Amino acid sequence: MPTLNLRTFDLNLLKVFDAVMAERSLTRAAHQLSLTQPAVSNALRRLREALGDDLLMRKGRGLEPTVRALELWPAVQEALQKLQTSLAPSVFDPATATTSFVLTMADATAAELMPGLVDVITREAPGVTLRVVPLTTRDPRRLLDEGQADLAIGHFPAVLADLTARAQSGEAVSFLHHRLFAGDYVCVMRKNHPLAQGPLTLDQYCAARHMLVSFSGRAFGFIDEALALLHRKRPVVLTVNQFFTAGKVVAHSDLLTVLPRHFVNVTGFVDQLEQRELPFQVPPIQVDALWHQRQNGSSAHAWLRAQVVALADKAFPA
Repeated sequence: MPTLNLRTFDLNLLKVFDAVMAERSLTRAAHQLSLTQPAVSNALRRLREALGDDLLMRKGRGLEPTVRALELWPAVQEALQKLQTSLAPSVFDPATATTSFVLTMADATAAELMPGLVDVITREAPGVTLRVVPLTTRDPRRLLDEGQADLAIGHFPAVLADLTARAQSGEAVSFLHHRLFAGDYVCVMRKNHPLAQGPLTLDQYCAARHMLVSFSGRAFGFIDEALALLHRKRPVVLTVNQFFTAGKVVAHSDLLTVLPRHFVNVTGFVDQLEQRELPFQVPPIQVDALWHQRQNGSSAHAWLRAQVVALADKAFPA
């Protein structure tokens, strides 16, 4: 591996590296940097030679980073942001901003928050763009660390417990969080389902066939954990990764599913569904916003967080 000489190293190469890592495309990175694609390609070649690593390799229509690139990118992002803040501290002006934010959340959360957030940017920040990607994990720290998302919104109990333990032990914590709301879940079935008359009993619940919303695809969730404490279990015959899909499937089948109570009314087909209280205790689900420490000093990110918090407070008043 070549020895890097900072006296002769062109720091502009790091800006190119950051853009290519974010876009995974030379064309899009060139557009973002207002450079030609050959200029970006040449800069990436020079950086590869300086670091002795391929950094990004062609895969299909995009680029796939090497292990070294993934290790290097967070440090480069943090250094560039600190340098930008130090040299030209800026205050985010939503009226003139052209910032693009990437959020990751479940469809149930998006259905509740995104209409209001779109209304905010339409009125106050017409140049701002939003991209929502599916939340496929209960631990989105890697997505935030690698810059694939700016803000994660969801139920992250293990993550918050780990961050608390690290902070209490004096370890540096790279992620911050804010409690948005607490929600509960209900059992949902189609109208005229055989179990739609009267209260739902535990025996009836465990004997029925179930569908589980699982971001990971694992056919065991927090409902199954609650049943296990009672030495009971349910037959899960189908897993899906969206609450909307779950609602649509149960509306046309004899399967039962569990949905956030607030989500049922925004499905668009609530008249096809029947709700029943779960016949056992399930702790409330805490929904948090999670972001990387390096975003905390960004006025643009602070504005985004403030809008999300305000919308959550309005939708779920304490």
